[in-house]
Amino acid sequence: MGNCWCRWEPSVYIVSSNTKSESPKNESPSAKIKKEDSKLPSNPKEVEDLRRDSAANPLIAFTYDELRVITGNFRQDRVLGGGGFGSVYKGFISEDLREGLQSIPVAVKVHDGDNSYQGHREWLAEVIFLGQLSHPNLVKLIGYCCEDEHRVLIYEYMPRGSVENNLFSKVLLPLPWSIRMKIAFGAAKGLAFLHDAEKPVIYRDFKTSNILLDNDYNSKLSDFGLAKDGPEGDKSHVSTRIMGTYGYAAPEYIMTGHLTPRSDVYSFGVVLLELLTGRKSLDKSRPAREQNLADWAVPLLKEKKKLLNIIDPRLEGDYPIKGVHKAAMLAYHCLNHNPKARPLMRDIVDSLEPLQVPDEVPTQKTIVAVINEEPKAEFKRKDSQCIVSFLVCIQ
Repeated sequence: MGNCWCRWEPSVYIVSSNTKSESPKNESPSAKIKKEDSKLPSNPKEVEDLRRDSAANPLIAFTYDELRVITGNFRQDRVLGGGGFGSVYKGFISEDLREGLQSIPVAVKVHDGDNSYQGHREWLAEVIFLGQLSHPNLVKLIGYCCEDEHRVLIYEYMPRGSVENNLFSKVLLPLPWSIRMKIAFGAAKGLAFLHDAEKPVIYRDFKTSNILLDNDYNSKLSDFGLAKDGPEGDKSHVSTRIMGTYGYAAPEYIMTGHLTPRSDVYSFGVVLLELLTGRKSLDKSRPAREQNLADWAVPLLKEKKKLLNIIDPRLEGDYPIKGVHKAAMLAYHCLNHNPKARPLMRDIVDSLEPLQVPDEVPTQKTIVAVINEEPKAEFKRKDSQCIVSFLVCIQ
């Protein structure tokens, strides 16, 4: 998974603000954590006491000695990645570890040894949220360790790692268009599930490094340390500390600390831009005006003649023109500076679904081949017919 679990500390906002309160009769995950702020749980019993009202998913409380066995005593050659929280190791749970356990590969996320207050809160947030939420596009939390100073999370292992590693790798082959749209579709379904849950959840840290991929490139959201309960009833937003990653965080959230589901929609727009352009949300190595991807790309998304010039050149034109235009317009609307003008995640899912079906529409690459009458270009009859029809339509 490379550094797929990484949260780069310099790009995380942390400023003080207040948080909303909840009725004790219908406590949400964030309310449970806030209620225990004066005494965060220090052992599995206290964790389970905190979870018991909302523990929809059974979690295994591992001992630290068991984690030594699972990770080969935390061998360095099993490190998958890391960041401000600590390191992630690849491990394996064998049947003989404990009666009733299934043999499976896992990812073991170890929070660093300083046992900081914020680190403990984020660890607990993941235990609470993933202990009650279950969806094909959310990573599965298998268990945790809460022993002495150790705070560890054990997840299902995602063999292809993060979208960040796959999209920006200089070693792996470029992700084809169809895979990029599949990734966007799965991630959108994960966010839509959170926003439409009985108790809405705002993810707050949506970015390519937090989207993990299984063998079939199915997206799964990971790292719920910054997740927050969404506004309910007649409330329009949640006021909270500004925490997120620079380049992905919505501008109104940065300015006011007002968090809404539309804040996640903005972040989704940035990720969709990354998938379209092959560029990072923030890249200091580029010219000054191109360093912030959203600021640079948004004005170009509506200009059809300029749009194709910013599409990832590693795709070599192998993408459907209409699909690119639709995805670009979707990103444009997601990145609207007026949060109320952004689409809902459920509508984004609906917009992306047609892009999952392989169209007969010619790609940019094949259109150029026909126009230039390349002698080496080989097309199937149905592709040629489709190209002719397409060219007639756009004249």
